[in-house]
Amino acid sequence: MENLRLRAIEGLRKGDSFTVSRTFSMDDIHQFARISRDYNPVHLDVPYAELRNFRAPISHGLLTASLLTEIGGQIGWLASGMSFRFKRPVYVGETITCRWTIIDIDERGRARAEITIIDPEGAIVLEAETTGILPGEKERARLAEMVAEGDPTNGASY
Repeated sequence: MENLRLRAIEGLRKGDSFTVSRTFSMDDIHQFARISRDYNPVHLDVPYAELRNFRAPISHGLLTASLLTEIGGQIGWLASGMSFRFKRPVYVGETITCRWTIIDIDERGRARAEITIIDPEGAIVLEAETTGILPGEKERARLAEMVAEGDPTNGASY
């Protein structure tokens, strides 16, 4: 995996694209249910999920969408808006891949990105758009210092 934080230090540009993949476990789903307090049984109970015409419990939509925040956090994106379109379910053990592309940046560093998350077969499970503010020169300098210090706030495994 590329180090997204280093890309942010260099300065982000229109057309920049980032990719991360993730596989959620049932433990991830249980942890997200506890944190979000979303105990919808479609995420936690096999018989209920089957009654809803799923083959098994499905990931929370916002857990799936958390791949956006993984990328955003790594590049120092300060989000001002997000919109999601959930297309297909994500099941435990499926590896999903998020592709984030910056499509517009204005003169003040306000940006817009389009995001697509796909399942192992390449089917789109989530489409999203986010707006935010890119790190400026001072923020990029601090990110560089953080990386030089071992990046203690970065939970990514690089």
